[in-house]
Amino acid sequence: METKPYLIFEHNGLLCGVEVGCVREIFFLPELTPIAEAPQDIVGAIDLRGSILPVMDLNLRFGYVWQDYSVTDSAIVIEWQEIRLVIIVDRVNEVKQIPADAITPQLSYGRDNPEAPHHFLAGFARCEADMIMLLDLDRLIRYSPDKTEAQIPVSASDAGLSAASGNLETANLQLEIEPKLLVEDTKVLAKIHVFCPNATAQEKAIFRDRAQNLRQQGDRENSAAIDMSLAVVVLNNEYFGINLGVVREFTDIRQVTPIPCTPDRIIGNMNLRGEILTLVDIRNVLNMSGDTKSLSKAIVVEIEDLVAGIVVDEILDIIHLNVAEIATIPAALNSANREYLRGTAFYEEKLIAVLNLQKLLTKGGVAVDEEV
Repeated sequence: METKPYLIFEHNGLLCGVEVGCVREIFFLPELTPIAEAPQDIVGAIDLRGSILPVMDLNLRFGYVWQDYSVTDSAIVIEWQEIRLVIIVDRVNEVKQIPADAITPQLSYGRDNPEAPHHFLAGFARCEADMIMLLDLDRLIRYSPDKTEAQIPVSASDAGLSAASGNLETANLQLEIEPKLLVEDTKVLAKIHVFCPNATAQEKAIFRDRAQNLRQQGDRENSAAIDMSLAVVVLNNEYFGINLGVVREFTDIRQVTPIPCTPDRIIGNMNLRGEILTLVDIRNVLNMSGDTKSLSKAIVVEIEDLVAGIVVDEILDIIHLNVAEIATIPAALNSANREYLRGTAFYEEKLIAVLNLQKLLTKGGVAVDEEV
């Protein structure tokens, strides 16, 4: 059965998904620079290591009311047919493998009118108890209303409603708008073109620092070094980075079957869509105390012929680093740990240890097929 990996994220209480192959990077939302004459849903731009990328607000793209941004919002860099842009989402959850037969292309609502030409959903996926809306990136990025749609006459009250709901581009095209309406809606206009006007001073500083960090990464030396994407995970309240190159997917842990006569680091087996996945706790190898009473998340990794689920406490984020940004391992770290670490890097204000997962699994005594 054919399956595809999708990055699952939350937005306005809904679960949405985009194909992982189109995702280039994920980070927390930085301060945006407004752009004149941009489409209404393009709410600004960021400087990502020397590349200026437009930023799309999904609320405005779908015609919803504009909402304040939060420091917990995330930004996903999408690349589709040589077009790169950023979309703002509430939270990035995980990567899921979705089989083709679990996807319903479109729903029929029983309406007489034909389907709108700006339909932004490619389909709906059934994933356990969840229903995930899969985005059609081609339409999401490329669609713009034609002249017929843009010139539909509306009354002044309708135009005011469009402005209040965030669809200001349509509202401004109407000749019937009363001047009083524009005056009353000045604050709505300001909210879209001034980044986070209601944010506190501390929140604005956080947004600004993130934008500055993204810019500075492009100014550092050794720009020809290889880029690396890392999944940031938590083990015993410590932060670790796992190279996404060996990550197959993220998954919730469900119904673990213990394996008799195996070391403590082998948690047990789990049925993952018909595949028997062995769950491994790497904390003992890293000289960390292990507590498997609360198992929630695992990262499925594939290294050479070995497939295993690495148990983690939490999956925080996916970040993009230049290899030059990975520092050497501090001498203070336990010597037993050093062998399985590639180095250290910063995530926000936290220091993360970048794991050498290949060495840890193959030489750290964690191989799940060893004889006991």
